[in-house]
Amino acid sequence: MTPTLPLPDYPAFLAALKERILSARTSAARAVNSELILLYWDIGRGIMEKQRTAGWGDAVVERLAADLRAGFPDMRGFSADNLWRMRQFFAEYSTPGFLEQAVPEMKKPRRKSLEQVVPESVLPDSANLKPGQNQIWPQAVAKFEGSAAPADFLRQLVAEVPWGHHVELLKKIKAPAARLYYLRATAQLGWSRNVLLNQIKAGAYERAVAEKKTHNFELALPEYLAEQADEMLKSSYNLEFLGIRRAVKERELEDRLTARLQQFILELGYGFCFVGRQYRLALGAKEYFVDLLFYHRFLKALVAFDLKIGPFEPEHAGKMDFYLNLLNEKERAPDDQPSIGVILCAEKDDVEVEFALKTKTNPIGVAEYQLQPKLPAGLKGKLPTAKQLADVVKKAKEEG
Repeated sequence: MTPTLPLPDYPAFLAALKERILSARTSAARAVNSELILLYWDIGRGIMEKQRTAGWGDAVVERLAADLRAGFPDMRGFSADNLWRMRQFFAEYSTPGFLEQAVPEMKKPRRKSLEQVVPESVLPDSANLKPGQNQIWPQAVAKFEGSAAPADFLRQLVAEVPWGHHVELLKKIKAPAARLYYLRATAQLGWSRNVLLNQIKAGAYERAVAEKKTHNFELALPEYLAEQADEMLKSSYNLEFLGIRRAVKERELEDRLTARLQQFILELGYGFCFVGRQYRLALGAKEYFVDLLFYHRFLKALVAFDLKIGPFEPEHAGKMDFYLNLLNEKERAPDDQPSIGVILCAEKDDVEVEFALKTKTNPIGVAEYQLQPKLPAGLKGKLPTAKQLADVVKKAKEEG
């Protein structure tokens, strides 16, 4: 019988219980996926080792597939094709070239504490495990390189990614560093398979490693935080998902970004939480508005975006510096890190950006956005610009 007496604490109790049940259900689903991936890992390893040490031929895979299906008729995934994928899965992720990528990964600043990423046996005995204190990494990595930790690290990482994602990565990505990049991003961001495929198509890895980032983080932030802020910022952002094929005003660009906020956050990267658009900041009798305001969970900092439909101009840096002063004064919580600004513009000159940011005391990054696919390198400079086409049309009308 449902009690009729008032229970003041009941709504909060029920809400907390629902959250706990959802968390447990999600954790259970992840655990099931991890066990399945590790099962496939072990099957692939077993096939490969038997072929190498016992001289088993390729025909054993067909026989093994038939016997496994007969022994476990209620389980899917034991086709001969999938067993071959399991063998490839283990073979390609356990090569020396791929394992070597784990060591540089371990040198990067982590959002998790060291004991969550590196086995305890690899850590220096006197290591202080406070986040951000990277001075212990050289000692840890030295021990790490001589241990089995790279294989353990990768085995743990691949277990966090669904099998369908692995199949796509094995088919489409060959470079070990690129494959590790997409594995890590999928595990951290929870990318669906379609999102992963879109990121591969957009060249997310190539953009992450090949393009120069422009910011003053190393001047405006402590070293450990500057490294994490640099990791947060991209040199360019792919906004093709907005479907813009004509000139737009800044407010329309902002409208479209907020209308497709989920896709925009996926493009921004891990840890961004949306706070608001046209976020109001008051100073005396005047009001100022930040185009888009986010909070980064791992940097523990507000991140303000200023959208520009044209090229970067030096005065943009002064305006952002002013906004960051206001955010730090009026919105920053006592335990937050300094607020960070990102100026998102159609194009930029790196030298101009460097000089514009030199004297700014707040951390500011400048990045380009891409609304349409880039031309192949061989066609750059060989096709007329939009302005040149417009001039031709105008001239034709005047002559006609």
